[in-house]
Amino acid sequence: MRYALYFAADAHDPLMQLGNAWLGRDPFTGEALPQPAVAGLTADRVRDLTTDPRRYGFHGTLKAPFSLRGDQTEAALLQACEQFADEIAPFDITGLGVNRLGRFLALTPEREEPGLRAFAGLCVRRFEPFRAPLLDADLERRRNSGLTERQDRHLTRWGYPYIFEEFRFHMTLSSKLENEADMRCLAETAEGYFADVTGRPRACSHFALYTEAERGAPFQVHTVFSLSGCVSPLDAAIAPHSPAPDHPTNEEPA
Repeated sequence: MRYALYFAADAHDPLMQLGNAWLGRDPFTGEALPQPAVAGLTADRVRDLTTDPRRYGFHGTLKAPFSLRGDQTEAALLQACEQFADEIAPFDITGLGVNRLGRFLALTPEREEPGLRAFAGLCVRRFEPFRAPLLDADLERRRNSGLTERQDRHLTRWGYPYIFEEFRFHMTLSSKLENEADMRCLAETAEGYFADVTGRPRACSHFALYTEAERGAPFQVHTVFSLSGCVSPLDAAIAPHSPAPDHPTNEEPA
């Protein structure tokens, strides 16, 4: 079993409903969903181009997938999530947009969002005591993607390279796209498809615990937590974080 803390909302949120259908799977129920038609691509091609993020479920990574340490339990993790949700206040972002992230297509903030960055950093730090060390094979896989020295330090210390000053929030909409025509077709359709939930302010008041029953299995929503505290992520942040890089990273969906 692996766990992950993801930016997500409840099953009725329009963002989640659109994202789940775009990827073709409901992570709340595990059911397959019909995907929207994409001009210039067959339905089979669209399904192929969304294979990787479909397994993870529609989300934004906060604490990347991890196995529990031997001295921790799922019950303790759930209790920690509840305590965290009771402490941290909801916060707003100015809006998401359909953008390219390297060779991936994703929903990303249209500008720097300090509250979202701080919230992700809090998740990394707060739940680190639950994370078992990475397997050697996981370390090797990450390092084969070509990490900077700082990213490698984060990987070694925190189990994931793209955190803190390397963090760039994204809700992945595609597998890695090697074909520019595929990217263009998906992007043009996604811009219209997500129009009702992009380009406008959004209240961020939830996060979710997702689970992976075994390596390679689809991730499922275990529990969605509602932020109900009075401490803003910026006030709760342990340390300041530098702005996000203005260039795409080589980040892979997770």
